[in-house]
Amino acid sequence: MVLELREHARCTVEKKAREEAGNVLMRMKERFSTVLSRDKESMPRTWTANEDIRAITREARLAALRFMSVMAALRLDDKQDKIDRALMISLLDGGPLSQNRSMEFTSDPLASSTWQEVSPKDTLITPVQCKSIWRQFKAETEYPVAQAISMQEAHRRSSNWLPPAWTILLLAILGFNELMFLLRNPVYILGLFLAFVLSYVVWLQYDITAYFRHGTVSGLLTISSSLLPTIMEIVTAIVNMSHNKKHSSHMSRQAGPHHAQSFSNQTCKHAQVHYHASPDSASSSSSVD
Repeated sequence: MVLELREHARCTVEKKAREEAGNVLMRMKERFSTVLSRDKESMPRTWTANEDIRAITREARLAALRFMSVMAALRLDDKQDKIDRALMISLLDGGPLSQNRSMEFTSDPLASSTWQEVSPKDTLITPVQCKSIWRQFKAETEYPVAQAISMQEAHRRSSNWLPPAWTILLLAILGFNELMFLLRNPVYILGLFLAFVLSYVVWLQYDITAYFRHGTVSGLLTISSSLLPTIMEIVTAIVNMSHNKKHSSHMSRQAGPHHAQSFSNQTCKHAQVHYHASPDSASSSSSVD
């Protein structure tokens, strides 16, 4: 009678355990969501800047992984196994447990269809299935983590009442009136931006940092001796361009009347030739008559 009752109880527990093993992914996500969204006092978690989302996410995944290790096999005989250890070493990324994998397991413990020290009839979830379930679990729990990160960023921005750093710098250098003048005249802002770009290009081209390695005075003297000839060359080039432009315009003005005069001279010569040729033709016609 006692044996029959024990066997019936074992069959009932095994049946119920296999039903729950089929829903292990849903249970893992529930466990993960509970640990992620609530603190140790079961209060809703507020994602302030002091919350370490990485550590909390790892803790929630560890809780879900331990739940899967419980559901992986039947343990009615109180026998010790290494399912929990194998799952933590193989599936937790970047933790101290994964670094000790080669010390305890010679190969991948999840590359088999059976667990060590567990009979096949007591296996509810095989190691290969555990790896597949964990991969799907991580993919489906990325959204709550991303949402927590965005909420923390929004809370940090809302709690930061100070203006941006560039406005503080402009206020310290220019003052409030000058800042409002720049904001009302965007052309000056564009000019400042172009000046910044030009100075940055000059800084990179002349390697300004290398000049100051031997001292500030020597660096300033070297920069002045290098920049002044360049500025003089630019000014000379601008003057030559303006001079060439004026000279070309003057030549074009002179070329216009000269061309008209040459054209009129050619016309007069052509008329004189025609005039001298006409009497000869008339005399020849009279002789013929």
